[in-house]
Amino acid sequence: MVEFHTSHLDAVFHALSDPTRRAILQRLTAGEHSVSDLATPFQMSLAGASKHIKVLENAGLVRRRIEGRTHICQLEAARLAQAQQWLSTYEKFWAARLDDLEAILRDEDATEQSRRIK
Repeated sequence: MVEFHTSHLDAVFHALSDPTRRAILQRLTAGEHSVSDLATPFQMSLAGASKHIKVLENAGLVRRRIEGRTHICQLEAARLAQAQQWLSTYEKFWAARLDDLEAILRDEDATEQSRRIK
C-alpha cells in the first residue's frame, strides 16, 4: 500500500479546487512561464496571480525562481502523481462497480431478447 502524506494531499486538492489554479497548471505543462504571462489570460493583477501561484507552491505543484525582476514558474508534477495514486484506489472501486452494472445490463438484454424470441 502506498503511504500518503495527508497534509500534502490536502494541499494539492485545495490547490486544485480553484479553476484558475488548474488553468495555471495546464499552461505550465507547456513549459516555464513568468507570473506576468500566467496572469494575462485571466486579466488579473500580478498580485492576484502571485497569490494563486503561492497556493500552488505551498502544495508543491509549482516552483518559482527569480531572474532579475521576473518571477519564472515551472510545473512540479511529483505531487500530482501522488494525488493520482490516491485517486487510483477509487478508480479501481468504480471500475469494478461499472463492470457489475455492465453484467446486469447484459443479463437484462439477454432476458429481453429471449422473451421476444418465444
